[in-house]
Amino acid sequence: MMKLIINSLYKNKEIFLRELISNASDALDKIRLISLTDDSALGGTEEMTIKIKADKEKNMLHITDTGIGMTKEELIKNLGTIAKSGTSEFLNKMTEMQTEGQSTSELIGQFGVGFYSAFLVADKVIVTSKHNILTCLYEETSDYLELETIKNLVKKYSQFINFPIYVWSSKTETVEEPVDEEAQDKEDDTDDEEAAVEEEDEEKKPKTKKVEKTVWDWVLMNDIKPIWQRPTKEIEEDEYKSFYKTFSKDSDDPIAHIHFTAEGEVTFRSILFVPNVAPRGLFDEYGTKKTDYIKLFVRRVFITDDFHDMMPKYLNFIKGVLGVIEDHSNRTRLAKLLRFQSSHNDAKLTSLEQYVERMKEKQDKIYFIAGANRNEVQTSPFVERLLKKGYEVLYLTEPVDEYSIQALPEFDGKRFQNVAKEGLKFEQSEKAKEKHEAMVKEYEPLLTWLKDKALKDKVEKAVLSERLTDSPCALVASQYGWSGNMERIMKAQAYQTGKDISTNYYSGQKKTFEVNPRHPLIKQLLKRVQDSEDDQTATDLAVVLFETATLRSGYLLPDTKLYGDRIERILRLSMNIALDEKVEDAEEYEEPAEEPEEVKAEDDAEEDDAEEQVGFKTFVVRVI
Repeated sequence: MMKLIINSLYKNKEIFLRELISNASDALDKIRLISLTDDSALGGTEEMTIKIKADKEKNMLHITDTGIGMTKEELIKNLGTIAKSGTSEFLNKMTEMQTEGQSTSELIGQFGVGFYSAFLVADKVIVTSKHNILTCLYEETSDYLELETIKNLVKKYSQFINFPIYVWSSKTETVEEPVDEEAQDKEDDTDDEEAAVEEEDEEKKPKTKKVEKTVWDWVLMNDIKPIWQRPTKEIEEDEYKSFYKTFSKDSDDPIAHIHFTAEGEVTFRSILFVPNVAPRGLFDEYGTKKTDYIKLFVRRVFITDDFHDMMPKYLNFIKGVLGVIEDHSNRTRLAKLLRFQSSHNDAKLTSLEQYVERMKEKQDKIYFIAGANRNEVQTSPFVERLLKKGYEVLYLTEPVDEYSIQALPEFDGKRFQNVAKEGLKFEQSEKAKEKHEAMVKEYEPLLTWLKDKALKDKVEKAVLSERLTDSPCALVASQYGWSGNMERIMKAQAYQTGKDISTNYYSGQKKTFEVNPRHPLIKQLLKRVQDSEDDQTATDLAVVLFETATLRSGYLLPDTKLYGDRIERILRLSMNIALDEKVEDAEEYEEPAEEPEEVKAEDDAEEDDAEEQVGFKTFVVRVI
């Protein structure tokens, strides 16, 4: 019956210690309250403490507190009545009596359901009122007598209990001990005579030696105070930092924190910290992996860290980065928390608000580019003209950044523009527009040849670029297609099997091939096409330019061998080497035939004799 009841109440055996410590804390709370009006209640108790001591030999665990006790009748009543929640009754009765202005000194401690959790690990529990609780553990639960296990459980569940908790612990100390007199006399006899001469009136100092000893003592386990229960005005910044480091086991200071009280159906106080470094594997198993960064304490006792809906998924490390993906109702507010690298400053991150403040007068879009690192994005062909014209570009170098921006259509009335996609336009004068239209007509033969012949089935279209200044060409994604960075991320996903319809659709979309009409390679290619559209060298050059642009634009090549073959052909032509000139065959050398075993043995013997003779002669020469 007892096992059935206990196992239905508790799922985890280790919480027995939490419950017994909580009961001890309740008893101490009650005697402290009574002592305010009755000085004799403490009965000469010097300190209100909770002490835990393990006895491995007897397989027993002692838990002692100096709180209020119970009479024989109360022990029979409360220990024999399951679900008799003494703590609940005490709090309710105390509140009722305080409301009515009555004295609460007559309230005494009672055990509740928590007491029975001891039977999760013990077959017998001995209660000595006003003294201690002794649990006789099962053999299979004897690991709860291990010192480290006890310490870990106290720190996990009860480190914020209001009263000091001590654990009987051992430690190794180095102490000075006097040397044995007989041994000392023997040492003196072996000393030199000169060293033995001493002044007669000088007192002989006893010699000591250092010895390591195992010392047992009570060790305090809960020296951390629950600062979330204090008013924020009373807490210094250093206290928050110290609390964070101790509580989270992090060596770095937090970036920021918030300390607040929430009132409603449930009133609670909370402190949330933003760590300095994102946890490892932050986005692994996003939305499915449970984190234990948020812990719930009730009356300073740890209850659980198993939460799925308390915090949004994007705050699984208390840093609002992914919120713009899911939390659409708050994404405008959350967008203000985003920070990115920027072409404006190499050292500092920038916010979207700061970017908008620095925008040019007629600039109506927020420009950004995504990539693996800063060097990759700031040397990308996509940002050449933007940087040259003095526009600021956001550098999205974290894998999650491009996801976030895609879910945020605009900020402060300014739409986002991925400079690696179509849609990048610049303000042009009438003269500049006329010149551009003239160049389009001039390069029409090349653009048509690229789309319909040289790069057929590879590109959606070929156009003159407005974003390039130094590079000959670039591969640009459609407005709703994948950039090179996004394609790389999607293909690297662990769950990617290649059978997903949407993934195959996006990765299979053709791109726009943009060429720079001012680049000498493009000018020469135009001349070759105008001379002959069947020029194989021109075709090879166009394909190599396309594949090079694919790489520089962040995409992966489907066939690297063909790319290598084309590079080799171009190198041959540049060095005046015939395309059909073959590689010389390597000369084949025949292995010498093996000698018969008998002949080989005779040769080895002769070599050994020769070596001995040479060695002997050398030895003789050296001796002479």
